[in-house]
Amino acid sequence: MAGNKAVAYIGPGEVEVQTIDYPELILKDGPGVNPKNVGRKCEHGVILKIVSTNICGSDQHMVRGRTTAPNGLVLGHEITGEVIELGHDVEFIKKGDLCSVPFNIACGRCRNCKEGKTGICLNVNPERPGSAYGYVDMGGWVGGQAEYVMVPYADWNLLKFPDKDQAMEKILDLTMLSDIFPTGFHGAYTAGVGPGSTVYVAGAGPVGLACAHSAQFLGAAVVIVGDLIPERLAQARSFGCETLDVSKGEVPEQIEQILGVPEVDAAVDCVGFEAKGHGTDSSHEAPATVLNSVMGVARAGASIGIPGLYVTGDPGGIDEDAKVGSLKIRIGLGWAKSHVFTTGQCPVMSYHRGLMNAILHDRVQIAKAVNATVISVDDAPQGYKDFDKGASKKFVLNPHGLLKR
Repeated sequence: MAGNKAVAYIGPGEVEVQTIDYPELILKDGPGVNPKNVGRKCEHGVILKIVSTNICGSDQHMVRGRTTAPNGLVLGHEITGEVIELGHDVEFIKKGDLCSVPFNIACGRCRNCKEGKTGICLNVNPERPGSAYGYVDMGGWVGGQAEYVMVPYADWNLLKFPDKDQAMEKILDLTMLSDIFPTGFHGAYTAGVGPGSTVYVAGAGPVGLACAHSAQFLGAAVVIVGDLIPERLAQARSFGCETLDVSKGEVPEQIEQILGVPEVDAAVDCVGFEAKGHGTDSSHEAPATVLNSVMGVARAGASIGIPGLYVTGDPGGIDEDAKVGSLKIRIGLGWAKSHVFTTGQCPVMSYHRGLMNAILHDRVQIAKAVNATVISVDDAPQGYKDFDKGASKKFVLNPHGLLKR
């Protein structure tokens, strides 16, 4: 087979479209591959021809140089594709199946997987529990911003769409199942959003918008989205959210102007460790700001979802504590208000089948909510630049020209 066009991280602020090897059912040495994973045979895996693959805010953290990602790492963990090659041990997935790939790589055999905690599988990453495609410290599995990719443990990991033609009609919605739709839903669900809830979502990037739309799907009465970027706030308003600009004043006061009280039933941090300060400090990075803010506005007894990414290694952190993920959060405030916190990778398989059905039966319009925008693989470097500037778009790469622009 010929080569495989892919998007690679070259260094801070720079990605490059390269031609890499066509994937095989074995994990070979390369940028970021854990030495203990080199040579790992994957006859339980498949090769996918990628139909769609998305740029994620988590990728952007690496591209900004805010992680320990190695140069040359092939990016991409949001993958949808057609099976074109099967390993000997694959029993139920077939050639020609169109499938969504959870960004979590999971074995299906370990204790955590059997408990549904697929975001912290014990067997796929020798470094620590949990793994993902094309991501720093996640075992070195090759990323999917490419034309082809290998997916291990295929019978366990892949979500097959029941009807290929129907799926292609809704592919811009279904491509969000690999990460941001389940991740946003996870944030809302673990924050306890339900019928009649009032909800504050911090961050109007794609995950924040997905969380806001998920909160609506779960029956929230009012969803308030906070951000600094007017274009992103406008996108949140486009599907019925209230918004607040965190640079224009204190969050509780702005929430009170909307609800009549300065608190909400549920709060979600969809920003993570590159958070900016609020009010007059909004031009400066203040990584604990959002966590402290959501504790401040969540009512006593509330739950707080934290799908926003926090890392253990940040070379660009504002101080020595931040560089190792130690932040000055007001844990005493959360304790005093009896808050429940849910952190970590979203276990995509807990949600993706139900969310797929919601898409196929027109209960949600996630592509519209996040402003899905199709670009070519060759345009990926510009997509990263535009996303970094705050464009309110979810960029979807189109490796084989199968998507309608």
